[in-house]
Amino acid sequence: MDEFLDDPLARPEVDDEVARLMAERDELRDKWMRALADAENARKRADKDRRDAENYGGSRLARDLLPVHDALTRALDAVTDDQRTAAAALIEGVELTLRELSNVFTKHGIAIIRPEPGERFDPTVHEAMFEAPVPGTVAGNIIQVMDNGFQLHDRLLRPAKVGVSSTPAS
Repeated sequence: MDEFLDDPLARPEVDDEVARLMAERDELRDKWMRALADAENARKRADKDRRDAENYGGSRLARDLLPVHDALTRALDAVTDDQRTAAAALIEGVELTLRELSNVFTKHGIAIIRPEPGERFDPTVHEAMFEAPVPGTVAGNIIQVMDNGFQLHDRLLRPAKVGVSSTPAS
């Protein structure tokens, strides 16, 4: 019996110390696992931020170039046959400029949204500028396109501006 009392591991204060050390170990392991998870989340977030910066970093510049595309398109749409004959070189220059701008847009992931009359109105890519009852149309379909829209990769830069048919007049 004296041997049991002399054993240092059999004393209650040793049991308390072992329990305290095990609790501290468990707490430190938990903190370490959380820090590891935080570091992994930070790495993933940094990777996503880097990819977003690569894909969408130029979105302000792209938005600023959209009116240039619109102006060139409108200029070409307004040209009459007489003007095309009289100023063929000038018009060809404008067409080449628009084509080059479109190529740059494509290179950088900018897609033109070109709705057509008769398509269904989609509020995720279209902006309704007006609604009118037009005989022979289906309510909710596009009846007129004012401006094309633009999308940068999977993000909308500018919705297409359209007119939408309401319930047709009888």
